[in-house]
Amino acid sequence: MSAPPAPLRRPDRARRPTRRQPDTRAAWAMLAPNALLVAVFLLLPLGWAVVLSFQAKRPFGPGRFTGLDNLVRLVGDDVFWRAVLNTVVFTAVTVPLTVVLGLALALLLDKAMPGRTVARTIVYLPVVVSTVVVALVGLLLFDESIGIVNGVLADLGVGPVSWQSDGTLAMISVMVIVLWTRVGFALLVYLAALQDVDPDMLDAARVDGATPWVVARRMIVPTLRPTTFFLVVVNMIWSFQIFDIVYVMTNGGPGYSTTMLVTYAYDQGFGPARNFGYGATVGVVLFLLTLLVTLLQLAANRRGDRGEV
Repeated sequence: MSAPPAPLRRPDRARRPTRRQPDTRAAWAMLAPNALLVAVFLLLPLGWAVVLSFQAKRPFGPGRFTGLDNLVRLVGDDVFWRAVLNTVVFTAVTVPLTVVLGLALALLLDKAMPGRTVARTIVYLPVVVSTVVVALVGLLLFDESIGIVNGVLADLGVGPVSWQSDGTLAMISVMVIVLWTRVGFALLVYLAALQDVDPDMLDAARVDGATPWVVARRMIVPTLRPTTFFLVVVNMIWSFQIFDIVYVMTNGGPGYSTTMLVTYAYDQGFGPARNFGYGATVGVVLFLLTLLVTLLQLAANRRGDRGEV
């Protein structure tokens, strides 16, 4: 009688050659420079700002631990709450307008038309120019005495507009310049996303008699939803961090009508007060607000993907 066959032996996984460890080391090697930059220029300053927010720190001498005194002062600071209101209003106006104008221009300039390349370049140009230069252009446009806008209005028989001495008009002038700098970026992102829209689907809808408005609203806009979500989140973060254009054009004035959270934190930390601890507290609160808004946007996007209301 023949002997029963020997049971099959499973190969030893420990001896099986694998590329997981070399791949992991290569990945960490490529991530290390960026991780180091993030740690040095983002995480370390953020941690130091949190430490400063619990101190009374001036330019000279060591800081003195004061616990929650800076936070208590912040809660009762009317200027801080005015800066919060200004930042919220600024964000609520600029973010939707940036997305809508960017999408409208992308739909227009995605078609074959005379001067399309020149129009794209003009709209995108402020994105590649320094924001300080753009702010100086805005100051030249809206200056009450020698501004181009008031000069054109004077030629039309309209009196000079108080762009810098009226709080509402000063905020509007800042919003206009910010929109000028951001619409180009939204245009570029939407133009890239439109290349992934199925042209056969659009052609079939047009053959069925759908108007351009119906095609855009029912087919193109839903397809571009991930792109829109990206632009909304990015522009909300940018709006919460707005500084240079406001600082150059209005310096937060007149009064505190254009003071934003970042400009207020800068004024407290590096202005005449030089209160690093209180300025850091404003910065930490700004970081937490930005993080909260971003997380809420992510949660809303996930619910939308699942079809929840």
